This record gives sequence, structure tokens and C-alpha cells, in this order.
Amino acid sequence: MSRSLRRGALAATAVVISIAALSACGAGNDAQTLEIRPDNAAVTVDDVKIQNALVITQPEPGAVGPAVVSATVFNNGQTRQTIDSITLPGTVGVVKLKAAEGNGPIVVPAGGSVVIGGPGNASATIEGGLHQDRNGAAQKVVFKLSKTGDVGLSAFVVPAKSYFKEYGPSELPKPPATLPTTPATPSGTATPSGTATPSGTATPSGEASHAAGH
Repeated sequence: MSRSLRRGALAATAVVISIAALSACGAGNDAQTLEIRPDNAAVTVDDVKIQNALVITQPEPGAVGPAVVSATVFNNGQTRQTIDSITLPGTVGVVKLKAAEGNGPIVVPAGGSVVIGGPGNASATIEGGLHQDRNGAAQKVVFKLSKTGDVGLSAFVVPAKSYFKEYGPSELPKPPATLPTTPATPSGTATPSGTATPSGTATPSGEASHAAGH
């Protein structure tokens, strides 16, 4: 066999080994491919793109408090739009929107974007919270924009930990108020009806005196 043919055979063998190794990595419950996590939810409708949409709940299990919706909304059009509402179909949660500054609506400028969630940004607070047993599941979220209309997508539900801590609810549950305790008092104070006193003072019938007078 010539030297060139040997080199060709070795190269073919290397390719086969590489494919076998990749196949092994993708097999079984511990496959490396299973460790890949999909990107956060994103959707594009007309000029609007919503990216990195999440529903973020309280950080600790059993904690009672609001949850939030976090996302980045892009407007590729030539006209600004406002986010009129955000709803979560299938839940009773009401989402309260607040602009980063002022009391007006959340504005998505033409050719720009707005971030919802995180310090200094606009916020979308789910009043009443969201059951934490939804963590790890997908929740339908619908953004209603002034021009584009409804834009819906499924967002992951995650607790406000690790990467999501900065974007989680700003209002955390407070410990229950401790009421002042007062000592228990009886309905009435028992008092004696009278003070027991001896009927008389016992005295000797006579005093002992010396037989001899003084």
C-alpha cells in the first residue's frame, strides 16, 4: 500500500471514530446533549419582537408574594407603540404595568426597545402571585401592543434565584407581625370576705406571784 493510501485510510478511520464518539455523547440519560437548555421564549409579530420572556416567582418555596413578568420588547417599526396590557391566560393573576419613569404607559420607541423587569426598568407585577408549583413549566403570556395587537408566547416559570434574582419580584414576603402578648388575668380577683381574727386573746387566769410580798 502506498504512503498516500495509508494516509487516506487513517483519515477515514479518524472520521468514523469522531462520529462514534459524538453518538455516544448523545446517548443515555446522562447525555451531554440533555444538558443544553433552550433559549428563553421569543416571538416576532410584524414589527414587534419579544425576547427573553420569563415569569419569575418568589425565591423560596411556600413564600407568599407577587410574581413578575420579565422580557425585552423590540419595535422595528417607524411608529412608537405602547404596551397596553399583559395577561396570563388560564390564571387569575392580574398584571400591573409600570413605566420606568413617571406614571404613563410603557412605551416601546420606534426602532428601539424596552426592558421589563430588573432595577431601573419598567415592571410587570402579577398581583396575587403565581403558584410556585408552576416553576419549571411554561405559562402562556400575551402582550397587547397599541398597534400590533396581541402577541402571545409561552414563557418559562422560574424562581427569583441565581441568574433571575435581579429580575425577580422587588417585593418579598414580610415575616408575620408579632402581636404583643398580655398576661392572662382572671375574670375576677378573689378576696376574702373578712379577716379571720381570734375571738379573744388567751391570757392566764392569774399571774404567778411570789409568796413573799414586796
